Amino acid sequence: MQDPVMRVRTVLEILQARDSVSGAELARRLEVDLRTVQRYIVRLKDLSIPIDSTPGVGGAYRLRPGFRLPPLLLTNEEAFALSLGLRALRQIGLEAFAPATEGALAKLERVLPHALRESVRVVEDTVALEPSMWTVPTSVSCLIAAATAIRASKRIHFRYESHAKEESNREIEPYAVLHVDDRWYLIGHCLTRKAMRTFRLDRVTDLRSVNQTFVRPQDFDARAYMAQNMPFVQSRYQVDVWVEMSAEEARQHFALWRVNLEPEDNGVRMRCGRDTLDMFAAILLTLNRRIVVHSPNELRETFRQLAQRGEAAAQDNA
Repeated sequence: MQDPVMRVRTVLEILQARDSVSGAELARRLEVDLRTVQRYIVRLKDLSIPIDSTPGVGGAYRLRPGFRLPPLLLTNEEAFALSLGLRALRQIGLEAFAPATEGALAKLERVLPHALRESVRVVEDTVALEPSMWTVPTSVSCLIAAATAIRASKRIHFRYESHAKEESNREIEPYAVLHVDDRWYLIGHCLTRKAMRTFRLDRVTDLRSVNQTFVRPQDFDARAYMAQNMPFVQSRYQVDVWVEMSAEEARQHFALWRVNLEPEDNGVRMRCGRDTLDMFAAILLTLNRRIVVHSPNELRETFRQLAQRGEAAAQDNA
């Protein structure tokens, strides 16, 4: 167990997390006797922390209602992690959080001791974080509203723009929001289509909760659902190709989130959605295997253009 100072800190953290806790439970959690727990409580009271207690064998402790501590009690690792996490929001398409991030970091620096303040500044001065070129910015207000509705089990209504730029009004029972493949997705039962649907949050506008509740499936696994369905999420192009390689080999080159793989005729059938085709075609060419394009025709044209560019580059360098 930690030294006495860390134990006192642990007592305070437990009291902040619970309405009340018995002396026996504190003793068990800290691996000390009841008399030692009482000494820790006295030490916290000496620090002007208002703790109420009930006497007797089954006595309990609680922080006085309305009392809240500022976020001072952080370890060096916790301060570093908090600063790094706040600055990494751009990495997941939440650049709109920048003002809130700067405000939170400024407040954090004001209340932290000097040594911990240095951990925050270490991240600012030495750690460079740049989002992927594929990261898609997402509306913070839509994300917050969707997450709030999910927690409250309330239906939501919004405008949605498909990959074909077609707009529609949707009302859904939201089950989860999930960040994967540099995008945020909203998953739920669409009352318009009467089926499960997945929506890209960057294509959602005017999202608001509806004053009607629903029962969210307790066993819903957003990651498992997305792993099975993401390759077919609406995109500009629905790709269907066969490659002369095993599914095991293909899994080493393609993210399972984005491609559905099925063994077929001594090769593997790949199906997925893509908004652009150049990168996917280039990756297929690097496999150096026989490729059969079933659809779309635009992928065949993309291969022709890549071949022409490659031939032109070879001639220019001759």
